[in-house]
Amino acid sequence: MQLFLNEVTSAERVMQNMNKMNSFGDRLTGTRGQWEFCEWLKSEIKAMGIPVTTKVYRFDRWGAKEWSLTVDGENIEVSSPFHYSGLTGEEGVSGRLVKVCNNPLDFQRARGKIAVCRIKNLSAISSRVAFNKRRSIPADLEVEKSYRGPVSTSFVKTLLTFWSLKLTGVKGMVCIWEDMSDAMVDGQCLNFILGYLKVPVLWVNETEGKKVLAAAKAKKSATLRLVGETEKDARTQSFHAVIKGTGNTGECIIVNTHTDGCNFSEENGGVGMLEIMRWFKAHPPVRDLVFVFVTGHFRLPVFRVGLMTSNQATGRWLKDFPELWNGKRLKAVAGCSVEHLGCTEWKDVDGVYTKTNDIDTELVYTGNKRMDEVYYKAAKERDRIRTMTLRGHNTMHFGEGQPLSKKHIPEIALVTAPDYLCSVDRTGKAHMDKFDLGLMYEQLHTFVRCIEILDGMTRKEIGRSQPYSLGLGRLK
Repeated sequence: MQLFLNEVTSAERVMQNMNKMNSFGDRLTGTRGQWEFCEWLKSEIKAMGIPVTTKVYRFDRWGAKEWSLTVDGENIEVSSPFHYSGLTGEEGVSGRLVKVCNNPLDFQRARGKIAVCRIKNLSAISSRVAFNKRRSIPADLEVEKSYRGPVSTSFVKTLLTFWSLKLTGVKGMVCIWEDMSDAMVDGQCLNFILGYLKVPVLWVNETEGKKVLAAAKAKKSATLRLVGETEKDARTQSFHAVIKGTGNTGECIIVNTHTDGCNFSEENGGVGMLEIMRWFKAHPPVRDLVFVFVTGHFRLPVFRVGLMTSNQATGRWLKDFPELWNGKRLKAVAGCSVEHLGCTEWKDVDGVYTKTNDIDTELVYTGNKRMDEVYYKAAKERDRIRTMTLRGHNTMHFGEGQPLSKKHIPEIALVTAPDYLCSVDRTGKAHMDKFDLGLMYEQLHTFVRCIEILDGMTRKEIGRSQPYSLGLGRLK
């Protein structure tokens, strides 16, 4: 590992690059910050002497500027807007508050009013539905029995909300986070896997939610504001760069991430991939390496290919550049997806959001048993490790490795999922207090070794991606 760190990378440069990324601010899909981040990444790649190919996309970009909630003249603190929900004018919308249960029939009671809906932290749905563990280091590391937190809770519990709001003529809605600390839920950019809701929705924390529930019980009224814009024909971009191999094999390994995000972790894969590219520019592989930086992760209904909510944004790039993976020009024999590097673990402990481990569990999807062996072989030199490998399960596979798997390209895909993953840090520091540079180094080294090992294997030895497992998965 010291060879990789000392010869190619330096702590100073990577930290500078992390700070550079954070300086672009909000990098959600189609924002100015994302565009400038992409342009900077491309300039760094071109400075290595590697050509870059860019694909520009146009879409209607939703953006919130101001939001507020006033109940009977009292200002209620808003945790965040519900992303891609409806927008209001400056005056907002007003109406009586009505508490509803999270189902379409109950929403009928709030027609023409402002609905109030409790969104409690997941507890009843077993993680065995979504996860199937292969193995882990340490060996006794387990998947939570119910995979909790803002991201999973919003994905599961607001799917019905989407259809309820579409059908029932509600003026607006307040969603209340419950069984999660106020600090954990602050600034969450959720939910980004749904279509445009058209009805304005705001998130409030449990403390403020109690005030809203009491007001609803007293049949009081509220004014909800969510002011913003829908920018027609906004631009965003995906791009890729190829490091040519020495073997003229006609085969390649794809290394991918996405560029849209809202803090240090979501998404710093691009910063990490710069370091991987520097290594392989100096130490050419046998096969071609195709480095892919995609857009659309935070606007999946627009950019994903297919109807399933789990389909990720890399699927659009695979559709637009088939010659780089399907054998017409290059045949992809494997893929490595790099997301969410250097994450420490923060959890609620007795209602207080605090650091609970120096390493947030590294969830890694491995496309078959051989890829699993490659990952653990690459990781054996690690000084610090807390990792778990998974098999795609019941059609669920989180992160940008998923589209590779769907195209039968066996992948090793890191998709660490801290509870702050989708949270905007309102202090402007991008949650860098939760970042560990040394951990990021070790994770990068692991992926350099994965690529090197795969590059030395035949296509037959690598094999094809396994199909999803079905039923109830292993958690330990």
